[in-house]
Amino acid sequence: MGSNRNRATTTQAQIAARTDPEAIRIWLARYADTLTTFQNYRKEAERLLLWALVELGKPLSSLTQEDLLRYQCFLANPHPPERWIMPTNHRAGRQDHRWRPFSGPLSPASQRQAMIVLNTLFSWLVTAGYLVGNPLALSRRRTRLASPHVTRYLTNDLWAVVKATIESLPQGTCRDHAHYHRVRWLFSLLYLCGLRISEVAGGTMGQFLQRINQDGREYWWLEVVGKGGKVRLVPVTDELLEELVRYRQSRNLPSLPQPGEPTPLLLPIGRQCRPLTRAAVHLIVKTIFARAAERLRATEPDRLEQAKRLERASTHWLRHTAGSRMADGNLDLRHVRDNLGHATLGTTSRYLHTEDDVRHRETARRHHLSWDIDVDGNI
Repeated sequence: MGSNRNRATTTQAQIAARTDPEAIRIWLARYADTLTTFQNYRKEAERLLLWALVELGKPLSSLTQEDLLRYQCFLANPHPPERWIMPTNHRAGRQDHRWRPFSGPLSPASQRQAMIVLNTLFSWLVTAGYLVGNPLALSRRRTRLASPHVTRYLTNDLWAVVKATIESLPQGTCRDHAHYHRVRWLFSLLYLCGLRISEVAGGTMGQFLQRINQDGREYWWLEVVGKGGKVRLVPVTDELLEELVRYRQSRNLPSLPQPGEPTPLLLPIGRQCRPLTRAAVHLIVKTIFARAAERLRATEPDRLEQAKRLERASTHWLRHTAGSRMADGNLDLRHVRDNLGHATLGTTSRYLHTEDDVRHRETARRHHLSWDIDVDGNI
């Protein structure tokens, strides 16, 4: 085992950690109130710690810049796969002997994000007096470019293939029937509300709110807790309300949710009433995209590139697709911003303001899902 060559002296330290795992736990505690950030940061720190110990026989506090450059190459191809990569369609818990830290090679964007997180970790450890220096501080800084147009979204024709794939799911058994309704509800929720995967996995039915506007008309909203604990209200269109009723009835629940109802937004197949994990939601979406790609290859073999695009798609693509469709439908960009939670909202009052009523009405008028297609993908 390598020595802790980058460790600061105990007189310099501002934290009481005596080992790298202890120091990492103190760093992670700063993000405990933001579950998504905490889980992502823990994942990246854990991966590096395991790799350093298993592949190099070094503690994290001995890593050099050369080691971290080697680690970034490893992220693009974790090998040997039987040691590092989870078997396909496997969801072993962290205590299971089959658990692995990777589900596959990381994309260039995911590699960059991993290194950004690790740079944050090393910088904090230096500030805390635990490490002498940050080995990633020597990395070449790229000039920040203007944000490009969103490219990770589904075009209208690919979205039609996805919907047709969902509508063609088998419903012959009770389990098949439950799976179909859950998938249809999940995709309706992701597309019509533009939710993040964490917002779906962490949401409950009690977040649906019914309010009366100034003209006495009833509107439904979904109160969403987004990044950093920020709360936003997303309009629940008549179309989404119909899908909500359909899903709840398939689960033998009352048609409409009650205020504060703890039932998760998305439920496991069977009688359990517990939320699905982010990984489980991700797997459902990826499986549908894979089926849609197979469908496209079988029906239109000349569209192989589009089939590959479907295979690359993820849950977040549906959020981008929702935003793109809202904008393409000439929905006021301020409404798109507020629906997706790209800006901080003020404290929500008991009664909705007039501009909220306009946002609800315009979203319902211009942003549609339209499940009424046949299984061949025709509108």
